[in-house]
Amino acid sequence: MNAFKNRIQLMGNLGNDPEIVNLETGKKLAKFSLATNETYKNARGEKVTDTQWHNVVAWGGVADIIENYCKKGNELMLQGKLTNRSYENAAGEKRYITEVVAQEVLLMGKKA
Repeated sequence: MNAFKNRIQLMGNLGNDPEIVNLETGKKLAKFSLATNETYKNARGEKVTDTQWHNVVAWGGVADIIENYCKKGNELMLQGKLTNRSYENAAGEKRYITEVVAQEVLLMGKKA
C-alpha cells in the first residue's frame, strides 16, 4: 500500500523553458511550471477551460531528460509526489510552497 501514498500523475504543457541548476554537490535540479487543462460545459452550455498551474522540480537523471528534451509548450506526462516547504523572504515574511517532485517523465511531443 505504500506505493499509493503521496503519488501524483499529471499530463500537461510546460509553461516555460526549464530552469536548470547545477549544484556544487554535483547534483542537477530542473524547475518548471506545468499547465493542466480541464474542459467542461457550464450551466449555460458554454465550453469552459480551467487551467491549473503546477510548480515542478526534478533531480538527477530526470533533470537531465528535462534539460535535454523539454522546452516551453512541450507536452509532458509525469509521475511523482507532492512536497511542501516554507522559507522566509527578505522582508522576514514566511512563505509556503507546494511542489511536485517528478520521479518519472514521459515526453508526449511538441505542442501543435
